[in-house]
Amino acid sequence: MVTAGSVAERDSVRFGATTIEYEIRRSPRRHKTVQITVDGGGVQVAAPSATSGAEVRAIVTKRAAWILARLAEAGGAVGAAGSVSSLAPTPRRFVSGETLPYLGRNVRLIVEPSVGGVRSPEVRFDHWRFRIAVPQFLEGDERRERVRRAVVGWYRGRAGERLPACVGRWQPRLGRSPIPRVLIRDQRQRWGSCAPDGTLRFNWRAVMLEPALIDYIVVHELAHLAVRSHSPEFWRIVAAVMPDAQHRRRRLREAGRSLPL
Repeated sequence: MVTAGSVAERDSVRFGATTIEYEIRRSPRRHKTVQITVDGGGVQVAAPSATSGAEVRAIVTKRAAWILARLAEAGGAVGAAGSVSSLAPTPRRFVSGETLPYLGRNVRLIVEPSVGGVRSPEVRFDHWRFRIAVPQFLEGDERRERVRRAVVGWYRGRAGERLPACVGRWQPRLGRSPIPRVLIRDQRQRWGSCAPDGTLRFNWRAVMLEPALIDYIVVHELAHLAVRSHSPEFWRIVAAVMPDAQHRRRRLREAGRSLPL
């Protein structure tokens, strides 16, 4: 899992005729190990703050064959130029004219300078437009990272409103009580999880998806309150309240590969 407080960088290594692109996130909370995660969003490397770029490149090169195999499983592809890519779009620069998904719709960004001595970017959702006010002193990589954090904060806020409400709407249909505790997390590999104590954790990125897919994620985790495994009994519970669950599951897999953040 990649923590929300880490700072992202991008780099690449050559493996034979193939270029493997990856994202590095360094964190002071990580002390020794370097973790490589491969999913539909590409290759992510979590490393301690003191780890140099050369050290990360050496580790990625050493595990290149494994990375290529995982990318193939996750839906990645080797392009004509020999570079590895997933279905994820080019990372956002957070400039006017770009779009970000919200509830399954592409929402256009309007980026403008902030006024009144504001020191941090501010995000507003206005008539299906993202209006982002950015202090003029922010430039380059710092500007992009600060805006990205503000955008993620906005999404997390909406997830904190929508997902508990969705749990409350579906929970009675599955016959579970009381309503479980719901937490919003930054999870690269999971849409949700159900802890042994019944706490449900959801990925904030879920609110980028259309409501039907959000509902599927919630029903899936609520069913785990009754059955921990993905046994036939588990899928019977899911299908009883959501007959088209398998169709939604396939659509979720495809949608998750194209999320930009």
